[in-house]
Amino acid sequence: MSATDRTAPDPAATGTDPVGDPYLRTRFTLPSRPTTFLRRRRLLDRLDQALRTPLTLVNGPAGAGKTLLVADWAAGLPSPVAWLTVEAGDQRPGVFWAYVFEALRTCGARAAEAAGAPANPGGVGHGLLAALAAELNARDRPAVLVLDEYDRVTAPEVAEQLEFVLRHAGQGLRLVLVTRTEPQLPLHRYRAAGELTEIRGAELSLTPQEADALLRLHGLRLPSHATSALVERTRGWAAGLRLSALAAQGSSDPERYLKEFEAGHSTVADFLLAEVLKGRTPQAQDLLLRVSVLDRFCPDLADALTLRKDAEPLLAELHRENAFIERLAHSWYRLHPLFREILRAHLRERLPGLEPELHLRAARWLRRSGFVAEALTQGAAGGDFDLAAGALVDDLAIGELFTGLRSDGLLQLFAGMGPEASSEASDLVRAAGALARRDLDHGLRGLRRAEQRLFDAEDRSDLAAARLSCTLLQALAARLTGCPPRAERAAAAAGQLLRDLPDRLLDEHQELTALLMTHLGSVRLWEGRYEEARTALLRSADAPGGSATVLPRTEAMGHLALADYLNGWPGRAERRARAAVSEGELAGLPGPPGAGLGRMVLAAVAVDRQELGRARSLLDETAGSPAREHDPVPTALRALAASRLLLDEDETDAAAEAAETAVPTTVASPWAQGHAAVVRSAACLAAGRPDEALRLLHVVSGEQPVCAVEAAAIQVAAGRPRAADELLGAVRAEGRAGPAVRVGAALVRARAARDAGETDLARRLLARALLDARRERLRRPFLRAGEWIEPLLATSPLRELAEGWLLPGPPPGHGPPPGHGPPPGHGGQPRAVSETVPLVPVELSGRERDVLRRLARMRTTEEIAADLYVSVNTVKTHLKSAYRKLAVNRRGDAVNRARELGQL
Repeated sequence: MSATDRTAPDPAATGTDPVGDPYLRTRFTLPSRPTTFLRRRRLLDRLDQALRTPLTLVNGPAGAGKTLLVADWAAGLPSPVAWLTVEAGDQRPGVFWAYVFEALRTCGARAAEAAGAPANPGGVGHGLLAALAAELNARDRPAVLVLDEYDRVTAPEVAEQLEFVLRHAGQGLRLVLVTRTEPQLPLHRYRAAGELTEIRGAELSLTPQEADALLRLHGLRLPSHATSALVERTRGWAAGLRLSALAAQGSSDPERYLKEFEAGHSTVADFLLAEVLKGRTPQAQDLLLRVSVLDRFCPDLADALTLRKDAEPLLAELHRENAFIERLAHSWYRLHPLFREILRAHLRERLPGLEPELHLRAARWLRRSGFVAEALTQGAAGGDFDLAAGALVDDLAIGELFTGLRSDGLLQLFAGMGPEASSEASDLVRAAGALARRDLDHGLRGLRRAEQRLFDAEDRSDLAAARLSCTLLQALAARLTGCPPRAERAAAAAGQLLRDLPDRLLDEHQELTALLMTHLGSVRLWEGRYEEARTALLRSADAPGGSATVLPRTEAMGHLALADYLNGWPGRAERRARAAVSEGELAGLPGPPGAGLGRMVLAAVAVDRQELGRARSLLDETAGSPAREHDPVPTALRALAASRLLLDEDETDAAAEAAETAVPTTVASPWAQGHAAVVRSAACLAAGRPDEALRLLHVVSGEQPVCAVEAAAIQVAAGRPRAADELLGAVRAEGRAGPAVRVGAALVRARAARDAGETDLARRLLARALLDARRERLRRPFLRAGEWIEPLLATSPLRELAEGWLLPGPPPGHGPPPGHGPPPGHGGQPRAVSETVPLVPVELSGRERDVLRRLARMRTTEEIAADLYVSVNTVKTHLKSAYRKLAVNRRGDAVNRARELGQL
């Protein structure tokens, strides 16, 4: 598989979620039912309807018994169920969908080898969701997906995406939402269509008969009137009834106890919590209050908070007694969310002022133990941003501020950092946050402060991680300001520092080197040092690391595509750009810089092929891309593509204005300057100002081959054939000149020969240009050549070379229709060919489309023949015909081209 054909590694294959943490397998398993669990047949019968409707909603308050009810039902189904317990972090679309994909894969609803999974916590690509819906729709039996505690996801876009998948999965998906709140889905439509099964709070409430059965499971036997009174007071709330039963077990008069338990308390929850805590030892109560500041905890971490050594037996006992503590894998625990919330409120009342100190004790333990992400959260919650920043920098995780994985969460985490945070690490994180927001003034000022403190300090081994992190920011600053020397110094310093850091850290954070190489390659590309840029960019494009390096990989591939384009290789540039876009989409990145750059390269190639509508559409897709803000390369590329598009649409004034880039840089880019000069010069020539047009071309040199041949075309059109020939002689394309360069140079020399009366030479040169351009479908050079080209194209064999892709008529090899030729007598503007000889609309036959559809599904020629009940030779004939019509010679290119033209 070539570098351009790679797709993003499936995060599931590496066992990590988009944030880079291991998947929590407990989230995919059905919750176990306690020995006192009450099976409720009336609700199980209602849930059986879920197998007949696409959507099922189990909606009720906390503690209503929703989760255990659905788990009991799911455990009795004959086929596996994809179960996912949603957590607060899942409101980020990428994290949510990554866990959904893994839940489906874990239960067997998706094939283990199924490709694609989100890699960006903040978003997921539309194509990835469409592929999932199509995969589910193709199933013989529907997959059952249960999303427990779905109310933790509040992002509207997740609801929209979920509804999209559900709608397009058809009969292949049965979605069950277990939630406390009303989901943001069009329930009215499902309800009106009879496609919704609902179990609401009223149905979840226990009846007196069920309450009596529940109390008996706890060893309590009450008169029916007492049970009914308890149900009335608790409104049948399952958790309230169960907690009441637990509290009453130790009473000598359970009936009286349950009758009076609400007296003097504002809520049932406050009273029950007090009763539950009262039955614990002071040590257990203290432990519960202190661990309430944590999302999860283990005995050692709990000991760090209590400053004792008794957490392990206490937690084991609390778990055995079902004291609202859930046991996770590897001796980790977490509190029931509602219980935790109430405990934290009591902590603030009983031990005021202790909470920040508990956060900091947790942060220090988590940092020592290698749980960096949680250490950051706890350190920030405790107000010690020096501690949090130190954990981030020492772990070499500062690159995660830029990878699109945890970027938003980390930036938000450090948003509250004030000037009191004054360590070297805090300076770096402060500068990184500003640069990530493209706030160059604050970013560069903060970076200078960090540089001075880090590199003026004595040579200390404990500063190696901070210094390496600083080189990453220096390289990014160099990229954003267009300063190659600074980038080279940063790369050289990084090379020295890498030797001083443990391999474990470097292996865990391969995104840092990938980002560094991408920034270095971008600056080299800006300066026009293409081969040196490729060296750095290929290191990033080939970086391992799965989802952690997907963004720098896509960025690097986009830059490599641009380098190919600037050297006159549009086909190669298109393939690289498609790979960049595809990698981003398969990783679930909705709009990463690499994909944006890739789309801009595709737009530039589309202009060269005169697919102006497609070019406009691609540019519109990247119009709001934040990647262009203060980033010279994508800004200049957009100006290049947009100005050439406007020029070809005869919007010459707008083209000249669009050619100017708005990002100030330390070093000017020769290719950005050259392309802008060529566009402005062409606009002047079209406006009848040839002298001004020629003056603008002084910045164009042979170092920029595509610019040079276009400038030469303007010179020869302005009556300066010798200057044009000298410029062509100075062209220095790296390696063999690309097709765009060869075509442009041949057309310039053909016009000069034709003006000198050397018609035979002009024809030979034009034939060479047509042969080079046909494979790449380069139409623009001919359409902008001027009226001189028309008489030559009307003659044989040039007409035959142009028919089927540049001129109307049969594709190459079929011969021209009798009497065909361009209309005589046309004269005037340089766009004569586009007016007299329209581009050929590609129209495939029905059978050709049938063959290409199967080709897109990776069928062999023999398989296609068997599927269509035709011979292998017939399939080959259809393929050859489609290749001719589409002006391609490879299967993959044929499928891609047919899709672009709306033929598939």
